[in-house]
Amino acid sequence: MSTTTITERGTGERQEARHYLHPEVETLPREQLAELQLSRLRATVKNAYDNVPLHRSRLDAAGMRPEDIRTLDDVQRLPFTLKTDLRDHYPFGMFARPVSELSRLHASSGTTGKPTVVGYTQGDLDNWADLVARSLTSAGGRRGDVVHNAYGYGLFTGGLGAHYGAERMGGVIVPMSGGSTERQVALIMDFGARILCSTPSYALAIAEVAEQQGVNLAKDSRLEIGMFGAEPWSDAMRVEIEARLGLRAVDIYGLSEIMGPGVACECSERNGLHGWEDHFLFEVIDPDTGRQVPEGQPGELVITTLTKTALPMLRYRTRDITRVSTTPCACGRTHVRILRVTGRNDDMLIIRGVNIYPSQVESVLVGLPDVAPHYQLIVERQGRLDHVTVEAEVQPGVDPAAYDGIARRIAHQIKTMLGISTDVIVKRPGEIPRSQGKAVRVRDLRPKSV
Repeated sequence: MSTTTITERGTGERQEARHYLHPEVETLPREQLAELQLSRLRATVKNAYDNVPLHRSRLDAAGMRPEDIRTLDDVQRLPFTLKTDLRDHYPFGMFARPVSELSRLHASSGTTGKPTVVGYTQGDLDNWADLVARSLTSAGGRRGDVVHNAYGYGLFTGGLGAHYGAERMGGVIVPMSGGSTERQVALIMDFGARILCSTPSYALAIAEVAEQQGVNLAKDSRLEIGMFGAEPWSDAMRVEIEARLGLRAVDIYGLSEIMGPGVACECSERNGLHGWEDHFLFEVIDPDTGRQVPEGQPGELVITTLTKTALPMLRYRTRDITRVSTTPCACGRTHVRILRVTGRNDDMLIIRGVNIYPSQVESVLVGLPDVAPHYQLIVERQGRLDHVTVEAEVQPGVDPAAYDGIARRIAHQIKTMLGISTDVIVKRPGEIPRSQGKAVRVRDLRPKSV
């Protein structure tokens, strides 16, 4: 294909040239993009079959061999991969390369069991940096931008993923990590950051501390772009962040099992996240049947990696609920648009027969008069039914005498908009715990099944 350059490096892994510098890759006609995907899908399935015992045994059981991949539709014949597979084969059982050939390891916190461990060859890291750079550029980033990185560094993929992507773009990275929020505010002002990278909830925490210090980030800072990800967030929270920080809030998507941040990102049009299809194959399935749903219908996002050497993932079930569209974007990019993740299967709560996601409650709370964008949902079992208590925080300066009325208004709005009855507890400013990373939105106190 004349628009792409493939080179060989190291152990024979396929490497893309610096595609974030070449807009033609992002605007390939979809027929050519599909040809590139099919070639890379075949290579990925062969890598998985030859080098990962779990994939080989599942493909054999399904009667599939790498050479059976003749069209992109054949991906539907491949078995799914689940997050539990990585935990069951902890630490390195899912790797297609020996640890001695890797350049880096990342891992989840393991708060729900064994951590999930992911690994990267140097070629994988190069691709990752390219894609984060591409994402930053598509959102309006440019060479020379000061990029304030408040994602956590360490085993979490957010910090280092954003770091090396910003460097690859030619940005000036401020490796702040999370925490020390007062200093975050000072450095944003002193260093003149144009781009802020963080979780959306921590961006609001930065705004809150700045306001307490008498610093008006919206008016006095040089911030113009916010690259926010790692947790679902609502359009209402986007409006809140933009008003308080004075920037354009951009959604960036990723997950450690697939790569990290940079799997997909909004462009400046912000009408869906462009999923970078030269590196990933995206499907949307019915989470109950496992079958693909028609384009535009909601379902669970499933991703197959196309260029990842160390940890090839076949049909990884992300548990993220979304819709996709292949309708061309006004920006000219042809890559599929992921129409904003609204929640996760495993975050969904079934309250007296009604399915809700925390982000839906957030969309009700954010923007209500006197209510701050900080909340938690407490889920308990009352008899045989589940019940939700909403803990919501008020804005500074609200008279405590008004708390009861605010609680009734919140309960009424949730009932009207979501169709569920909740108890509401109004908290004073600062009483809801702040997170330096992913916000904890749900405290599930229901008895665990044994």
